[in-house]
Amino acid sequence: MSRTQLLDPAVGRAMSALSATAKKGLGDPALAELVMIRASQLNHCAFCLDMHLRLARKNGESEERVQLLDAWEEAEGLYSERERAALALTEAVTLLTGGVSDEVYQRAARHFTEAELAHLIGLITVINGWNRLMVSRRVQPGGYQP
Repeated sequence: MSRTQLLDPAVGRAMSALSATAKKGLGDPALAELVMIRASQLNHCAFCLDMHLRLARKNGESEERVQLLDAWEEAEGLYSERERAALALTEAVTLLTGGVSDEVYQRAARHFTEAELAHLIGLITVINGWNRLMVSRRVQPGGYQP
């Protein structure tokens, strides 16, 4: 069964605007890329992984950090406590197995202002939407150039 590669232009613009707003409000482009990579790993979105890995590298992220992101919990000292809190929240929001625990939410709230936390949750939500759009349409990696 073939899938459409088309995306309604208005949907694409709205999703892009939401992404840009959430990234800007978070105020940490490197962390934003880590969050989007981690959600895309969990959702098995090859297109988004390719895109955000390219962006992370272009913006100076180290190979070690992107290569070990899938095992961030075991990679002690490689990610800051703030990044680890964001990654834990990313996994909780992405997987939604029983919701986001108070412990995960409070951990993130200790490292982010209320506004930053709202933008972080928005960013996690929008990358999950992008993952679903790309995976459901079977959009292949390799077409994105930063």
